[in-house]
Formats: sequence, C-alpha cells, structure tokens
Amino acid sequence: MASISSLGVGSGLDLNGLLGQLQQSEQAKLEPIQQQVQEQKVKISAYGEMQSVLSSFQDAASKLSDTSLFQGHNASVSGDAFQAAVNSDAAAGEYSVTVNDLATAGSLATQRVDDPTAEISSGATDLDLTFEDAALDTTVAIDADSSLEGIRDAVNADPEAAVNASIVNDGAGYRLALISEETGKQASITGTNFAAVADQATLTDNTITQAGQDASLDVNGIAITSTTNQVDDAIQGVTLDLQQQGSGTLSVARDDESIREAVTGFVESYNELKGTAGRLTAFNGEEGEAGELIGDSAVRTIESRLRSNLAAGVTVDGEQGLLSDVGLSMTVDGTLELDQGQLDAALAEDPAAVEAYFAGDGTSPGLAGRLTETAEQLTSDNGALTTSLNGAENRIDSLNDRHARMEASIEQTVERYRTQFSQLDGMVAQMNQTSAYLTQQLSNLEGGQSGGGL
Repeated sequence: MASISSLGVGSGLDLNGLLGQLQQSEQAKLEPIQQQVQEQKVKISAYGEMQSVLSSFQDAASKLSDTSLFQGHNASVSGDAFQAAVNSDAAAGEYSVTVNDLATAGSLATQRVDDPTAEISSGATDLDLTFEDAALDTTVAIDADSSLEGIRDAVNADPEAAVNASIVNDGAGYRLALISEETGKQASITGTNFAAVADQATLTDNTITQAGQDASLDVNGIAITSTTNQVDDAIQGVTLDLQQQGSGTLSVARDDESIREAVTGFVESYNELKGTAGRLTAFNGEEGEAGELIGDSAVRTIESRLRSNLAAGVTVDGEQGLLSDVGLSMTVDGTLELDQGQLDAALAEDPAAVEAYFAGDGTSPGLAGRLTETAEQLTSDNGALTTSLNGAENRIDSLNDRHARMEASIEQTVERYRTQFSQLDGMVAQMNQTSAYLTQQLSNLEGGQSGGGL
C-alpha cells in the first residue's frame, strides 16, 4: 500500500491518524479468525497426545495378546559347570547335569626350523593335512621358495584347510602350529607331510599332536556326548553351554515374571490413556478452564469402545471369563486395578486359562487381542481419532484461506479510505485557499471604503 504520510498537509487535518485508526479497526476483523486457528492448533496438539497414549496402549495390549508370552520359560542353574538358555519348546522340570569332559580341538605342531623367514621349500608343492574324519582331509598348495611364514599364510588363506595356522617358538626353534577349527574327536588333525615340504631346512625333533575330544556329560544319569561345548536339545528346548568339569542342577520353569510385567504394563498404559482423556475433556468450574477436547466426539468414542471391550468378558473353555478371574477390576473412576496375588494364583492354578483370556484360544482373539484390534481401528485412516485430526487440519486450511481473503479485502478498504482522504484533503485545501482569497478581498474593500471618507 502506498505511503499515506502526505495526508493532511493540504487540509491541516490529522488524516493520517484517522486512517490509522480505521485500518486498526478493519484489522480487528482478523482476530476471530486467528483465534479459531489457534484453537484448532491446540486441538491438533491434544489429538497428538491422545494418539501417543493410544499407541502405547495398543503396544501393551499387543504384547499381552502374543501366545509366545505365555509359553516362555526361564532357566536357573546351580554351580559353575554350565550355563543354560531355553526356548518355547522347553518343558518345566528339574535336571541334574554332570560335565565329565569339555570338547577340545585337536592340534599338531610340526618339526622345528631355525628361521621362520628363511626359505625352506625349493619348489611349488602341496601340504597334506589329514584328520580323524577322512572327509576333512585336504591339500594346501605351497608356492616355491616359501618360508615357514609363507606356509602359515597359505594354510590360513585356504578355506578348505579346516585348521588355523600359527608359528610358535618353543625356545629351541620355530614350529608351524595347526589347530582344528572345530572341537571334537572327528575334527582332530592327525598328520601332515611337513617334512617333505620343508626340503631345504634341517628339521629337528618330531611333530607333536594332541587329539581333540568330544564333550561328555550326564543328564539325570543319561550319558551324552557332543562334538562342541554348546549342547542343543540334550534336554528339549534347552541349550547347555559347558564351562568346566563339575555338577549342577538346571531348573526350567514357566516365565511368570514376563507375564506379570506384561499385565502390569497393560494396566498402566490403559490408566495413562484414561487419565489423559480425562484431563483433555475436563472442566474446572472454579477457574473457568476447559480441557482442550472437552465434549469431543473422538475421545468419547475411544473411551466408550475400550470400556465396552473390557466389560464384555471373554469365553474361556465355554465359560464366560471376567476381569476378576485374572486379578483385574474396574474402579469407580474407570481405571483398571491389578491384584497381583490373584493373578499369581490364576497362573499357578490354570495358566492355560489365563493365556486364553488374554491371548485367545485359536477361535477368539482374547481380551488383549480384541483391544489391540479396537486400537488399530481407532488409529486407522478412517478411525475416529485420525478423522478428527484431519478435520482440524482441514479447518485450519479453510481459516487460513479466509484470513488471506479478509486481509486482501482490508487492504482494498484501507486503500479506498486513503483515496477518499486524499480527495478530501485536496478539497479542504482548495476551500481554504478560496476562503483566504475572499478574506483578503473583503479586507481590501474595507480598507478602500475607509480611505474614501477622508
């Protein structure tokens, strides 16, 4: 808009100030729109808060609806002879385990040479490696003019060698040390033709071999052997990690602690959701403050559907199961309360019924599964929460468009005022000039009449 600083120069009127007041009055028309935009932004923030707590509740319910939660086991071990890990295939029970021998890898140390960097092989040749299990026998290609270090590198570079090679100094010379990659008797390296390969060296002493052995243990008196110290399924669903010789007891029990934690998390997340909804829809009569979503239909829908799911119960083995059967109850204010002792009793008495109540029995989803589905629907693209959120965003877009149109209209109005004031300024200035001229002429007439009388 053009500068209005020249207004009033001709007329002497404060047209700039008057135009400023009119402009301010016109711009006040934007305030209701701006207020409505701010209200919608507050709603969007509140919807986001509801979406967050609903998502957390959905995660908690989903965890409780997973049948693997109720099929989990944990292991406790006495003694230092072994450690244990269990999976869902494990069965509860107690096992006596005695570790007689650990699995070891076979090793072989070749004859000595004086210098590990000196040439010991005159021409290209092959280093034969033989094992207890003939299927592992292999040949490593050795380059001409190789040193002990070169032979070591060739062995380690061959993926079929089934051994790891290094050089050891026994105080009297250097040996090529070969150790089987795998533990157990069958993987043991038993021989090599190193003497034939090292035809340019004077070899002293003999090869030193140490046979590998299988692990040996007893489980409840049953003898078991393993090629490794990690023993799978000697006990169904259990992996034993043998540490040393000795005995210990393995106890496998249902993982009730994880179930307790899941139920507790479910209760806490529901109560957080309930508390957030209550705060956002509350009205404080004393302070006259209303929650950001007071009277909002989306929040009412969320609360109503979740409350209906909780109150509906679940059919378990043909009978109606209630919240109280698993230690849950609905309080006066609508929150959930957990009786830990009652939950423990239900798990001890009939764990399958607790699983069916929360996770379903294959034909129905169970309470947690049903709540998970409901939460997914509420947060889906067509859900109540998403629809309300999109509606608020659309209203902001509409209000912004209205604001822009109103601003353009105000600018046009102010510009019209400015034009009119400019015209008024010119008219008043012209009138002032005319008035001054007439006043001067009348003054001259009066002066002339006075002079004629003398």
